[in-house]
Amino acid sequence: MHVVIGSKLLLVACLSLMKPAKPAVLHASKKHKANKTVKLHSHARLRHHYAEVEANYETGETTPDELVEFAQTLKGVRYRYGSSNPEKGFDCSGYVNYVFTHFGISIPRSSSDFAPVKGIDIKDAKFGDLILFTGTRSHNYHSAGHIGIVISQPGEPLVFIHSTSGDENGVTETAMNDRYQRRYIKTIRVFKEESQPQEEDEDAVPDTLEEAR
Repeated sequence: MHVVIGSKLLLVACLSLMKPAKPAVLHASKKHKANKTVKLHSHARLRHHYAEVEANYETGETTPDELVEFAQTLKGVRYRYGSSNPEKGFDCSGYVNYVFTHFGISIPRSSSDFAPVKGIDIKDAKFGDLILFTGTRSHNYHSAGHIGIVISQPGEPLVFIHSTSGDENGVTETAMNDRYQRRYIKTIRVFKEESQPQEEDEDAVPDTLEEAR
């Protein structure tokens, strides 16, 4: 009898060892994958979140009119990805960077580097402002991927000059249309507002004899 009971216990022990992994283990594995997915989605949201900073570029004595005039002399230069050399061609940021560098104005090389910079109202866009759009490629469709220079004044239909890989295949002037309106991100003021000179008060009394002379 003891032999029979011992055999049964041995059989039960063998069967327990042969049981598949408990559902709890599989559940833990699924939970790990779910957490990983949440983290990826969270990372994707953070990737497009920026703490905006004020635009602060040293433009020296250069005026927006001078910059736009020079930018327009490059119309027709062909498009070339990754290039800022007019003899080879320009991509969008290469063209913008070349124009500003010509006047000794240092700005970021890549259009995506402008994403954290605080923008202005598009209705106030004027000569020399930068205009930023999303890219057209799948990997940057929702982030900054194209840039141009505004060549119109407030109250006028917005026009910008840029280097495009589209039908024009090079540096060209483009009016804001539905296609670019859908891709529009922001407008950035590079040239600081000119301070208005204070008018002299003719009725002011001079403080010293030297001023009276």
